[in-house]
Amino acid sequence: MANLKELRTRITSVKSTMQITSAMKMVSAAKLKRAQDAIVQMRPYANKLKDLLENLSASLESSAEGKYSEQREVEKVLIVAISSNRGLCGGFNASINKKVIQLVGGEFSGKDVTLYTIGKRVTDFFGSRNFKIMNSNITIFDKLDFEHSAAIAEEVMEAFVTGDYDHVVLVYNQFKNAAVQIVQTEQFLPVKPIESDGAVQLDYIFEPGKKEIVLEMIPKSLKTQVYKALLDSHASEHGARMTAMHKATDNAGELRDDLSLIYNRQRQASITNEILEIVSGASAQG
Repeated sequence: MANLKELRTRITSVKSTMQITSAMKMVSAAKLKRAQDAIVQMRPYANKLKDLLENLSASLESSAEGKYSEQREVEKVLIVAISSNRGLCGGFNASINKKVIQLVGGEFSGKDVTLYTIGKRVTDFFGSRNFKIMNSNITIFDKLDFEHSAAIAEEVMEAFVTGDYDHVVLVYNQFKNAAVQIVQTEQFLPVKPIESDGAVQLDYIFEPGKKEIVLEMIPKSLKTQVYKALLDSHASEHGARMTAMHKATDNAGELRDDLSLIYNRQRQASITNEILEIVSGASAQG
């Protein structure tokens, strides 16, 4: 059993840890508010634009117009995996790594799979293993905006158009609330035309013209899809870290209380023993 000095040292250490985790929780909570506002405002626009993209793709005629919706036999697959740059956020990053491994060994088993890693954690994880990596980006979250995310989307779109890959999917954490993040596997390319299930198809009037609208709208929609995934992941990271630090603070508080109880009991026992020794000594002299 630890002596009193060791217990005091452990209690002090736990209190210091509590201060750190509590501070990290508050920082993540402040960052979460901004990140949550960004994705909540962006999501309706992105979803509507995606629906529009699928409707447009169903009506494309020429190969030039439909270069992003060209269906090919899937041999070469690109997985765009999005994680965070830092840890201490529970299973946030591990869930992405696990999902990618599941896809490689399951749905895309036997295919030529390449990764595009976004975030330091997923880059380090797969970079140290035998995985093909097309490119990596660990700076996007330093300044997350549409311009920087569009550059990533353009790189992936160009690789699909040139035939480097037949199928592209996004793997990221979708933000639901501070405590819940849902791992999403979302087809990015080729663009899936809307499926006919008996519903009325929308008939658009194109102005100035169908070709001009399509050539402008489809790339913008794809870039918006990537931006939304990054915003989702960014908000999910802060939510996961806030929740993890909250649990860590609570656990540290319980450990501190347990150690304090043990310390007080041992201190009381030590004082009692000293009193008994004094009484015994006095009795022996008398």
